[in-house]
Amino acid sequence: MKTAFITGITGQDGAYLAKYLLEKGYKVYGGFRRTSTPNFWRLEELNALHDVELIELDILDTGNMVRAFSKYLPDEVYNLAAQSFVAVSFEKPVLTGDITAIGVTKVLEAIRICNPKIKFYQASSSEMFGKVMETPQKETTPFYPKSPYAVAKLYGHWLTIVYRESFDIYGCSGILFNHESPLRGIEFVTRKVSDAVARIKKGKQKFFDIGNIDAKRDWGFAEEYVRGMWLMMQQDTADDYILATNETHTVREFIEHAFRYVDMDIAWIGHGINETAIDKKTGKTVVKINPKFFRPGEVDLLLGDYSKAKEKLGWEPMVRFNKLVEMMVEADLKRIK
Repeated sequence: MKTAFITGITGQDGAYLAKYLLEKGYKVYGGFRRTSTPNFWRLEELNALHDVELIELDILDTGNMVRAFSKYLPDEVYNLAAQSFVAVSFEKPVLTGDITAIGVTKVLEAIRICNPKIKFYQASSSEMFGKVMETPQKETTPFYPKSPYAVAKLYGHWLTIVYRESFDIYGCSGILFNHESPLRGIEFVTRKVSDAVARIKKGKQKFFDIGNIDAKRDWGFAEEYVRGMWLMMQQDTADDYILATNETHTVREFIEHAFRYVDMDIAWIGHGINETAIDKKTGKTVVKINPKFFRPGEVDLLLGDYSKAKEKLGWEPMVRFNKLVEMMVEADLKRIK
């Protein structure tokens, strides 16, 4: 039986990965940040909570991780812990740097101290491409981060390469483009939209505010992406891979299809920050643009080329954009019911 340790197990990716590894026959340990109110709802929703062993973990405390890795002897460590909300990184850049960047150093150091044979996965991000230098983005595309979050992720990405080349640690990075699911946090735009549309349909809410509706993203299904993480860790040689769909859609399209799924036809009126969406049937406003949700440094377009992952790992996405939107809205409709 292989043993895996997942930092950030209570997040969207951590929960899906835990479920996937359990199905593969792994013993799964999960590190979570101590809070006054434990946040295990994702693991509960996947019926995985009672099959994993949860450990309070602070990735800023190297000694804490050394003790954990020495005690539980993992074969694989998946580092998914991060301050992962881009907007918050502009308000809390130091905290983001500490957790999302320096935290990677401390996890890698704990592995080097405990057992350099432990395989390590680092959750990198398409946000590192930022002001994109070429489209679609490939593993060789130069990075141009546009947020403190992206800079912190880039630090962790390059540090993984440094430890791989300097200390012969099996360290790989998954450069994951946007991946969503019904387990996405409500603060992220996709889940904000799916939840609000479900509430509007059920008469629980009248409208919602949104930021840049013309930002283009490459959106995939998170449950498929954790399989890609695992495949990266099963190769003979560690490397870095993009996981994406090679399709790009705007936030505007996400909103339109979400409303379409609940049989509401919307029309956009006005321009710029004065643009709104109305329900064609009632004439009521259901979406408003709010400048407070715009980023100081906007990323306009992300589009990933996953051909390397397809060739080397045999991985490719199956759930496409429309199905993903429908899946998320349907889940929120059921939650309201």
